[in-house]
Amino acid sequence: MEILWENCPQKDPLSLGNTGRISGKQRQMLASRGGMGQNNTMPIDRQVCAQAIRHLRRADPTLRQVIQEVGPCTLRVRRDRFASLVQSILSQQVSTQAAATIGQRLGVAAGGRIQPETLAALTEKEIRAAGVSPQKLLYIRDLCAHTADGRLQLSRLGYLSDAQVIETLTCVKGIGVWTAQMFLIFVLGRTDILPCADLGIQNAMRHLYGLAERPSPSEMEAIARLWHPYASIGSWYCWRSLD
Repeated sequence: MEILWENCPQKDPLSLGNTGRISGKQRQMLASRGGMGQNNTMPIDRQVCAQAIRHLRRADPTLRQVIQEVGPCTLRVRRDRFASLVQSILSQQVSTQAAATIGQRLGVAAGGRIQPETLAALTEKEIRAAGVSPQKLLYIRDLCAHTADGRLQLSRLGYLSDAQVIETLTCVKGIGVWTAQMFLIFVLGRTDILPCADLGIQNAMRHLYGLAERPSPSEMEAIARLWHPYASIGSWYCWRSLD
């Protein structure tokens, strides 16, 4: 099942954000071309979200309390699949603010729209000047190559199963299982994803369920067994419980 989300949280791993030292004119140009920021998202299917919340409240007393404290699920799904993957690469091993700044600068260098053809037109020097590391530059070039030659058809991903999406995306250098799972949740809007490698969810589960240490993947699956088919929303509430 796919849903559309509303009000992407500040910790969205794929969000390009609205931070970074670029001028107001540059920011306006980025927003107007749909390549960056909050305007490039879609609102929630409220009926599906309401069903998910009702299910989680009934199924898991611990999560019921979190839902009571946090309130409605307020995510947004990103519309630009390619830009979201680029941002996921930029976000690796740097702070959210640093990744947002680099993403904004790269967007400006690309003329306001992060697309395979606009990035392919940039020189290595231009991309590096935005703050992109040599390793991430290689990852972005590989992503562009996969998209250009048809090995990665982003428009077709919505027709694939969760496992097929993960298998397809992880063929690109720099995209691992966790990144593919974030793409499933925050871009394709899949409702039943549990990112067991996510440190935030591990810490949240440890705190919420009174565990002595961070849970193993099998322990996380056992906790989330009651969440299905809405593990993505259960995961989102875990993230928000840490705010």
